Amino acid sequence: MNPTLGLFACAAWLTPALLAAAPITYVVTDTGQERCYDERTEIAYPAAGAAFFGQDAHYQGVANDFATNANGTVTDRSTGLMWTRDPGAKVTCEQAAAGATACRVGGYADWRLPSIKELYSLMDFRGIDPDAKSADASGLRPFIDARAFVFHYGEASAGDRIIDSQFASSTLYVGTTMGGNKTMFGVNFADGRIKGYPAGAIRDRPAKLYYALYVRGNPQYGKNRFRSNGDGTVADEATGLIWQQADSGKAMDWQHALAYAEGLALGGHDDWRLPNAKELQSIVDYSRAPDATGSAAIDPLFACTSITNEAGQKDFGCYWTGTTHVGVRNGGACAAYLSFGRAMGNMRGRWMDVHGAGAQRSDPKGGNPADYAQGRGPQGDAVRVLNYVRCVRGGPAALRTSGPAVQTSSSDLPPLRGGPGAGGRPSFVQHLDRNGDGKVSREEFDGPADQFPILDRNHDGYLTEDEAPPPPSGERQRMP
Repeated sequence: MNPTLGLFACAAWLTPALLAAAPITYVVTDTGQERCYDERTEIAYPAAGAAFFGQDAHYQGVANDFATNANGTVTDRSTGLMWTRDPGAKVTCEQAAAGATACRVGGYADWRLPSIKELYSLMDFRGIDPDAKSADASGLRPFIDARAFVFHYGEASAGDRIIDSQFASSTLYVGTTMGGNKTMFGVNFADGRIKGYPAGAIRDRPAKLYYALYVRGNPQYGKNRFRSNGDGTVADEATGLIWQQADSGKAMDWQHALAYAEGLALGGHDDWRLPNAKELQSIVDYSRAPDATGSAAIDPLFACTSITNEAGQKDFGCYWTGTTHVGVRNGGACAAYLSFGRAMGNMRGRWMDVHGAGAQRSDPKGGNPADYAQGRGPQGDAVRVLNYVRCVRGGPAALRTSGPAVQTSSSDLPPLRGGPGAGGRPSFVQHLDRNGDGKVSREEFDGPADQFPILDRNHDGYLTEDEAPPPPSGERQRMP
């Protein structure tokens, strides 16, 4: 079979009757996640009815089936998409788009810059999110199959952080971010997220550079064909998935989201599940956003609970997935979610949309939202520990009840600030680090102001664990 035509119709779950009724043109490939987690660390597979049952690893879908060709291309026989294998050097957004027209890899002339849904089909959630301060890639795994594709972490010699491995897509945000910037949605295969990135130069800074892979084949990939079933459910004939038309109506933590999905009975079915990250991203409508259309980034067939965001605007919530976002710093303490409204951040004391409606991020699976009221990270990202739920059923998902041997235990990981099950006393940095950058600023320090410069032995304006004050008398300080 010609690989450019796609082999997506060959998946075992696509029965002749189903294919005849509604051809599957958009195979949402599995995330690859095969390990289970509680609110903090890896655990053995929970049994049905137990806490944390129904997460990503429990449901196995169609895996990416990559064939690395001798002509510099990679064919995904599951999606019907062919890719360039090597992204080459980083380029601007404009250069990435022009490069598709000029690309002749493999002797083909019909390459295109992928949409964000095409690009996200490559996401592999067996990856490990680096610490923002990681100095090298030892012990890491990218969120893309590095056997099939050439992948590079950010290079310090070029002034990059290790996480600077963002890939460009052709999908521009219909709103703006950072108070008015033209924005492109990209996938970061170093840290496992979708964010809105600058599509050009900003003020006096040069245009940001991205890696670019080009794609060809299956022009219907990423295009939904929704149909209301008239029973509170919506079918996507393009993917074969059935969706809950309304949402949960209230936000909840990750453990309760799993239980909500497993307990749902709707449309005459009780086999609903919490969608994995790639399933949920498949129903984002990137032609919609609160600023552009006054709606959530989803087809109007769906109902979305409205919220008031941190800036006082009418907005729409974020939605949990069953996918744990594993990181070197917090282990399995965070789960992936999709923003169907603005992805907010606190920049210089002002709340604004910093990543765009349609971003995929990750945050702690539980804890007190008040602990993160000021946001965290370089863009002051709003931390969503309570999110909404939209359940899914159908498709190729097959229940899996066991997986590989557990590699970690809770004793291997540091305590989490404000997180459930953390136990013990948080370390000095974890207790005071409100923005999640791994250090304590003068503004975050809660001790006497005149003690800060004394503790700051290297005079860099921040306190780290080795500069922490001694614990109270009689108490041994808990180190991470």
